[in-house]
Amino acid sequence: MNNMKDRQPFDIARLARQASQATPQVAQLSTEQKNTLLQAMADNIRQQQKMLLNENNKDIEAGRAKGLTDAMLDRLLLTEARIEGIASAIEDIIHLDDPVGRLGDFSERPNGIKVGKMRIPLGVIAMIYEARPNVTAEAAALCLKSGNGVILRGGSEAVYSNRAIATLWHQVLADTGLETAIITIVPNTDRSVISELLKLNEDIDLVIPRGGEALIRYVTDNSRIPVIQHYKGVCHLYIDEAADIEKAVAILVNGKTQRPSACNAIETLVVHRELAGSFLPKAAEALAEFDVTIHACPKSREFFADAQLATDDDYHAEYLAQEIAVKVVDNYEAAIEHIQTYTSDHTEVIVTEDELRGHDFIRRINSSVVMVNASSRFSDGGELGLGSEIGISTSKLHAFGPMGLEALTTEKFVVLGDGQVRK
Repeated sequence: MNNMKDRQPFDIARLARQASQATPQVAQLSTEQKNTLLQAMADNIRQQQKMLLNENNKDIEAGRAKGLTDAMLDRLLLTEARIEGIASAIEDIIHLDDPVGRLGDFSERPNGIKVGKMRIPLGVIAMIYEARPNVTAEAAALCLKSGNGVILRGGSEAVYSNRAIATLWHQVLADTGLETAIITIVPNTDRSVISELLKLNEDIDLVIPRGGEALIRYVTDNSRIPVIQHYKGVCHLYIDEAADIEKAVAILVNGKTQRPSACNAIETLVVHRELAGSFLPKAAEALAEFDVTIHACPKSREFFADAQLATDDDYHAEYLAQEIAVKVVDNYEAAIEHIQTYTSDHTEVIVTEDELRGHDFIRRINSSVVMVNASSRFSDGGELGLGSEIGISTSKLHAFGPMGLEALTTEKFVVLGDGQVRK
């Protein structure tokens, strides 16, 4: 949505400076104070459920009029269950250990000084994201608990939902006497604002983009600020010759069909040749119940009705829909080679009853999450014990995989002495 207010020029640099100046307030809050704020926000979300649904419905109606895909509309949609999920996710963060101020790794040097490290907030984090209004609530909650300020720049498709959630955050902050700039939402949805935002390295310490590959590449290519990258989730499921077929079918169906718009959904199925004849007919039957479109290699196409012939582009694809690519390989080494060629470093899964094969897969595949005999849908901050995640890093720098509280902090050295001077 672009209304008259959106088209009016405004000073994004001023907003960033205000956020930077307000952030020390939250950095100095005690764990108890931060948890009180989070509980107040969870309560506020539940109390204002009707308002949130009404505002989200405006976004859904506008999205349909714009012709947004089903996958994008699903990411955008709020329901009573999803709103309760947001409130519960914030409460989960309350119960997580606060990393800020944690001291550790002390060692004594020969001269008697003791050297350790303390966890501290990163500063101001800019979130640039599309759809998913839950990010406005959960990212802010994670930043607050970790002592950071946050600048939220959501997409135009979720403008009503994002503003409504931000209003609830500002009510909570104002009621406690804190500056609302600690959680700043950028009111202008024009894409050109991103370009200006990415130049403000004096006031912003980290950028986390969440959305389509084009958005993330644009942010990475144009930012003066460090960026946590996650281009896309091309997640593989490899069915080993030693797999239990019932487990394999269940893991496939859950990983592909439960929520295909999620970045941890399975996009490519890789099957060992020795198990293809017994596994693929059952896989085809199970996927057909969900009307999954199949892009099959020549060796697997015969097992599926109306399967399309897979191309190289299909093995690079993040479908985010009821759609999957299938590849039959001659041996385990070929499976490893295929995954390493097409991986996006998100999540890879092996189904096997061979314990040594499972350990070898873990050792050789270096995506951010590697699983044995479990659905890729567990590749999620909450499921991995982090609470809500602020994003997923596939860049291997600072953080790798789902990012929780600790990934939103860094460490400073602490030195304890007794009058020592350097000679």
